[in-house]
Amino acid sequence: MSINWFPGHMNKATREIREILPKVDLIIEVVDARLPYSSANPVIENFRADKPCLKLLSKSDLADPATTRQWLDHLQQDPTVRAMAITTQQPEPIRKLAETCKQMVHKKIDRATTITALITGIPNVGKSTLINTLAGRQVAKAGNEPAVTQRQQRIELGEGLILIDTPGILWAKIENPASGYRLALSGAIKATAMQDDDVALYAAEYLMDAYPALMKERFQLDTLPGEGVPFLETIGKQRGCLGRGGHVDFDRTATLLINEFRSGKLGQITLETPAMAEKEHVKVAEIRRQKAEEKEAKKQARKAAYKAKANKKD
Repeated sequence: MSINWFPGHMNKATREIREILPKVDLIIEVVDARLPYSSANPVIENFRADKPCLKLLSKSDLADPATTRQWLDHLQQDPTVRAMAITTQQPEPIRKLAETCKQMVHKKIDRATTITALITGIPNVGKSTLINTLAGRQVAKAGNEPAVTQRQQRIELGEGLILIDTPGILWAKIENPASGYRLALSGAIKATAMQDDDVALYAAEYLMDAYPALMKERFQLDTLPGEGVPFLETIGKQRGCLGRGGHVDFDRTATLLINEFRSGKLGQITLETPAMAEKEHVKVAEIRRQKAEEKEAKKQARKAAYKAKANKKD
C-alpha cells in the first residue's frame, strides 16, 4: 500500500532528525495507544540505534486497558526502552516526565546538568498537546488535523530538560496494508489519502471480530452480521444515513463509524495486539527482502545488457 501523502516538510523533518540525533541524550516517541505498532515510525527506530527511548502511549483513555498492559510489557523487553501509557485527561503523570527522562540518561545529574530530548511522533498523535501539558503553557500549536507542527522547535522546560520538537512525520510508503487502515482510522493520515468507505469496511470487520460485545451494545444488536458490508448497512439504517429511495448512504455511514471510533463512543478499543504486530512485522520484512532482491536483479540485468552492448560494439 502506498499512501500518496508525504509533504515536503516531513521530508525535511526526517533529514533534520538524522542530523540532530547525535546531539540529544534520549528520544521521546509518542505513539497512539490504540495502534502502538502502526504508529511507531520505523525511520526513528532505524536512527536511534541504542540511544535511550521513552515510548509514550498517548490517548490511553481511548484504548483497551488490558491490551495496553500487553503493549507496555512487550515494548520494555528492549532494555533501552521505557514505556508509559498517558492521557491528557490525567496530566499529573505527564508533568513528572522530566524526572523520568533524567533517570533514563546515564550521566551524572546535578544542578548544572542539562538533558536534551528529541520528541517525535506521527501526525495527530497528540504530541503538541503533550508538550503544552508538560510545559504548563502554550508552546506548541495543537490541533485535530494531521501535520499541524511544520518546523523544528527548541523548548526549554526548566528542571534541566530541553525538548527538541519535530514535525509529525510519516514514511513515504506504508508496506503493511493493515497499518495503513489503522493510521487512517485513527486520523493520522489526511482524509484525502484513503477512501472513508474502505477504512470503515476494514474497521467494521475488525471491530465485529475483536469487540463483538461492544458493537452489540453500541448499536443495540442481538446478533452481528457475518461481514462488514451488512454491518454498515445495519448501522446506516439504524442511524438514518439514507439516500434516495431509502438506500443506505455508505459515505455518511462510514464517516459516522470512523468518528465514533475516534471519539471513543464505541468504547475502549485497541486496533492491534503485540502478537498481531509480530506476525505482520515478519510479513513486512519478507516484502522488503523480495523488493530488495527484485531491485538487485534489475540492476544486474541492466549491467549485463550494458556489457553485452559494449562487447557487440567491439
